[in-house]
Amino acid sequence: MRNNQSLEDYLERILILGKTKQNVRSIDLAHDMNFSKPSISIAMKKLEEKGLVVVDKDTGYLSLTEEGYSIANKTYEKHCTLRDFFISIGVDKDVAAYDACKIEHDLSDETFEKLRKYLRK
Repeated sequence: MRNNQSLEDYLERILILGKTKQNVRSIDLAHDMNFSKPSISIAMKKLEEKGLVVVDKDTGYLSLTEEGYSIANKTYEKHCTLRDFFISIGVDKDVAAYDACKIEHDLSDETFEKLRKYLRK
């Protein structure tokens, strides 16, 4: 797995978990992604160093910075658009979600914008 894809996956999962939980912690991310707590801790440290995530030292709550939110939201938007498109052409929903997750990281902004514009017609 490429580093950029992994980074985007973590940010996207924090965003998604934040939609259903008021506060997201590393342990929530570990359970959701089926990763070990130490793996998540290492990843959160890297994301913090990049200025994409803030980890509250007292509570352990994770929050996305403005830049982290922007990356997460863009990735999630690509995922949802691709997944819904695949489902609309008859792909099984689980396969569609899996394929969307793979493609969302490599799809150029230009191609995504053209696809989104095409789907709005």
